[in-house]
Amino acid sequence: MKLNFKLSENGKLPTKADSGSVGYDLYAAEAVVIPARKWKLVSTGLSWQPESNNVEMQIRPRSGMAYNQGITVLNAPGTIDASFRATIGVLLMNHSDKDYEIAIGDRIAQAVFRKTDDFELQIVDSLDETERNDGGFGSSGK
Repeated sequence: MKLNFKLSENGKLPTKADSGSVGYDLYAAEAVVIPARKWKLVSTGLSWQPESNNVEMQIRPRSGMAYNQGITVLNAPGTIDASFRATIGVLLMNHSDKDYEIAIGDRIAQAVFRKTDDFELQIVDSLDETERNDGGFGSSGK
């Protein structure tokens, strides 16, 4: 499947670290400072047009940034729909007590592409019983 990208100034095509990687690194197209305990929308300088409408781009944190600096994707995973044509931004959260500087070209997140299906949604009068039933939030154990 082809994924077509348009690059604006400072935009860089996503890349994989190696052939075994699932995620493609996304790069900052702008220099920003994310203050301690705050979030910022960081531009990638990319917009896209997938070959098909049955694909989504999931924006996920980079594990090294999360572990080493406390920087993560606030709405992880973020979803970029196939119909979205504006510049893709990554909503980064700084969970640390120090401001975090991002330079143009820094890897800021990763994109995972996933094929999607359409479903027929319907209303029913009852649902099948299960072992869990209506148990939620911790009902399945530690």
